[in-house]
Amino acid sequence: MSPNEPGEPQIPVGDSRIRTDVAHNARVWNHWLGGKDNYPVDRAVGDHVTGLYPSIGEVARADRAFLGRVVTFLAAEAGIRQFLDIGTGLPTVQNTHEVAQRVAPESRVVYVDNDPIVLTHARALLTSSAQGRTEYIDADAHDPAVIVGALRPTLDPDRPIAVIMLGILNFVLDTEQARSVVRTLMAAVPSGSYLVLTHPTLELGGEGNAEAMAFWNENATPPIRARTGAEIASFLDGLELLEPGLVSCSRWRPEPAPDGSLPPVVAQYGAVARKP
Repeated sequence: MSPNEPGEPQIPVGDSRIRTDVAHNARVWNHWLGGKDNYPVDRAVGDHVTGLYPSIGEVARADRAFLGRVVTFLAAEAGIRQFLDIGTGLPTVQNTHEVAQRVAPESRVVYVDNDPIVLTHARALLTSSAQGRTEYIDADAHDPAVIVGALRPTLDPDRPIAVIMLGILNFVLDTEQARSVVRTLMAAVPSGSYLVLTHPTLELGGEGNAEAMAFWNENATPPIRARTGAEIASFLDGLELLEPGLVSCSRWRPEPAPDGSLPPVVAQYGAVARKP
């Protein structure tokens, strides 16, 4: 199958960053979520990771469901109308702007990614409501100053912004650098803004993920690392952590089950914190 045959991701012409012979996180994640925007190498690596760590699909789905619940809360209860979604990934269902604009059509969303396939698909598929606005920044989370400098005119940095970083700080391998990324971003937004994050861990029953991550780092890009709950909590220093705190993302204010049971714990921490 050729790379641009229907069912395969569209390759931006002339972009040397595209590698179809090496698995990439955004495309593998798309595969785990049941999407079609991935290549054979992504499916092969994704399936091997699943063999090593069978619950990875549950983690991917729980992370996506967490996004929907959090954005609904921020738009409906916290009154947030501006969202900065860093590490967007390939478009799927219940994207940030769709959830936010369902509650508040005037919501404005800036998506950030540095994968050209992600940006090509996002620009084609993620269209804003008439009252709101959706924009895309080609930038790397390792360089938050570039992101901050590109917020205007879509977002007003003088009004509260929800900074969303789902499964992205795990690609910033140095923990102090990851803290610096968060500090830079949150310093650029005013009081009343929020930080939303998820991060993989070898805690919460995730011990079996160590072998899968080692395989990933040898066979896919970008390299990834897990962190402890204490390390992840350090990203929230100076912020007001909302209940129920730093928990498995599946257990952050879950939808009640008919029998009252809670969803299974997944090895992905999630948290929402407010800038005082």
